[in-house]
Amino acid sequence: MRVALIHDWLNGMRGGEKILEVLCELFPDAVIHTLLLDRRRLSPAIAAMEIRTSLLQHLPFARTHYRYYLPLFPWLMERFDLAGFDLVIATSHCVAKGARAPRGAVSICYCLTPMRYVWYFGEEYFGHWGWRRRLLAPVFSSLRRWDVRSAGRVRHWLAISRCVAARVKNVYNGSAEVLYPPVDTGFFTPGGAVGDYHLIVSALVPYKRIDLAVRAFNQLGLPLVIVGEGPQRRSLEAMAGPHIRFLGWRPDEEIRELYRGCRAFIFPGEEDFGITLLEAQACGRPVIAYAKGGALETVTHGETGVFFNEQTPHSLAEAVTAASGMTFNADRLRASASRFDRAVFRQRLDDYIRRALAVRDF
Repeated sequence: MRVALIHDWLNGMRGGEKILEVLCELFPDAVIHTLLLDRRRLSPAIAAMEIRTSLLQHLPFARTHYRYYLPLFPWLMERFDLAGFDLVIATSHCVAKGARAPRGAVSICYCLTPMRYVWYFGEEYFGHWGWRRRLLAPVFSSLRRWDVRSAGRVRHWLAISRCVAARVKNVYNGSAEVLYPPVDTGFFTPGGAVGDYHLIVSALVPYKRIDLAVRAFNQLGLPLVIVGEGPQRRSLEAMAGPHIRFLGWRPDEEIRELYRGCRAFIFPGEEDFGITLLEAQACGRPVIAYAKGGALETVTHGETGVFFNEQTPHSLAEAVTAASGMTFNADRLRASASRFDRAVFRQRLDDYIRRALAVRDF
């Protein structure tokens, strides 16, 4: 059986890539198809795979400003030649699910979210200015039509959370089974002394709302460590006080030590799921999260963390202050994360794929 794995782009190891990594373990002879590739920033399991890229790989400034080519993404994704593949699995938050599986192949989409840029976070990525909105409106409208139309190519839907399953229903009129993403609880474990800092591990992109945390910790005057890279790093550093440190992307071993030593993990954005929330819990540390999206499925207020209800610096600062006066049980935090263990995920994903293959149309 020939297997094609479809991923929007590969330029770092975030939540979607950790899902792809398990798929690479299940199908080591699969061929990955992706719009853009930076092999240096991938785990060994993914980097060792055969990977085919699109024309985007060769366009000017695509490595750093690839999102500005968004209108081309559907066309580029549809140009992949998948003839001869028996199983096509897309891990998609943008256009990956729109790849054209050959007739007779089993097509599965593990949906991280419907196309984030045109349905939910367009303003966060492209700005609030009136002229820009008027310019982008027809582009977004065209992309939304393509997104809905291409959803018909998917036979089987998986979603990373109940939140995303609801979006699949609302946007695509599809029925998605929920399979929570993997957390490597064997690697992320408690240990060491707790320090005086709070922690963020995130891509520095607009919808993550790292600016909210920077403003809140400027008000609080407390140490904050931020791990991650992205187009917002320079502007975030410019607004940050001297007690806020930006470390860029760090090796997993160093991130684990930062998890173990933080007073609490800060999660200011609305996420589809949020694997970092569970990595912190696996290390025995509580989280402070915005009470919306996937966090509602992974955090228990008062037991494994604290929610804040408004996306404002004041609301986040109040939650940080409240959490500082609370006691959290490391064993309870660890048990919360263990529900999403990587081995559990791998077995459930394998079972789902086997069921999908069993009803293959010949």
